[in-house]
Amino acid sequence: MARPVRLEFKNAVYFISSKSSGRKHIVKDDADRQTFLDTLEYVVNRYRWKCHAYCIGNTEYNIAIETPRGNLSVGMRQLNGIYTQKFNRKNKKSGNVFQGRFKAVVVQKDKYLLDICRHVVTLSQREGITNNINTFKWSSYRATSGTVDVPEFLHVEWIHSQFAKRTKNAQDKYRDYIKGANKAENPLDSVRGQILLGDEQFIEQMTLMLIKGRNKEDVPKWQRHIKRPPLEEIFKGIETKSAKQRNKKVKEAHGKHGYTLKDIGQYLGLHYTSISRIINSI
Repeated sequence: MARPVRLEFKNAVYFISSKSSGRKHIVKDDADRQTFLDTLEYVVNRYRWKCHAYCIGNTEYNIAIETPRGNLSVGMRQLNGIYTQKFNRKNKKSGNVFQGRFKAVVVQKDKYLLDICRHVVTLSQREGITNNINTFKWSSYRATSGTVDVPEFLHVEWIHSQFAKRTKNAQDKYRDYIKGANKAENPLDSVRGQILLGDEQFIEQMTLMLIKGRNKEDVPKWQRHIKRPPLEEIFKGIETKSAKQRNKKVKEAHGKHGYTLKDIGQYLGLHYTSISRIINSI
């Protein structure tokens, strides 16, 4: 599958994840974690990001950031590049620390950012690093919950505003909210086209922004059709319809909604060459 196009604009909100290369650890010890945190602070300050949440795991890190200046890529090159240099120098290593491109999901702030921030700070539990989030030093949870002082580069005001006006009340409610992580759905399960998380109106706005000003060929077909209906919906009731009606839906799925011949063939239990013949016959 073609690599997804990045979306960068002023005041964009992102969930960022960068994983290790070759399933190795991105940190060897707490000194490495401190180095990464120092690098994150430098990048946040230099590029005027707002960091809402972070967590440094063993094999990946997660952050939730806002880019008032629309400068995600340049900042991420600095974050991963500087840390890689320092990690390799300290540990007498060479090569890539992180695997390929970082993952960047554009998040609808008012609908999903809070859930994303909870997902970020519970990375250490999902990786099995700790069962007690209160004792893990390398996430933003303790600062946001009021257990430790808030570092200057961490923006906790927005999260607190979602719970209460008074900071103490907001911290208490935030702790309760994080406790419910195990029962909550993974917000990333609702990501569309690998890069968008929001309601239908948000998806439509972002899709238009994605295409605007770019050559059609520069945007993968599957990404241009983020709002397309699932094949289940397109072929609903197909078992009771004639071959003519089915073939019409095949052409619609391919021509209008951008599904590949292979996608349609797998869904219908047909070889992709059969799908091609159906389309060419109409």
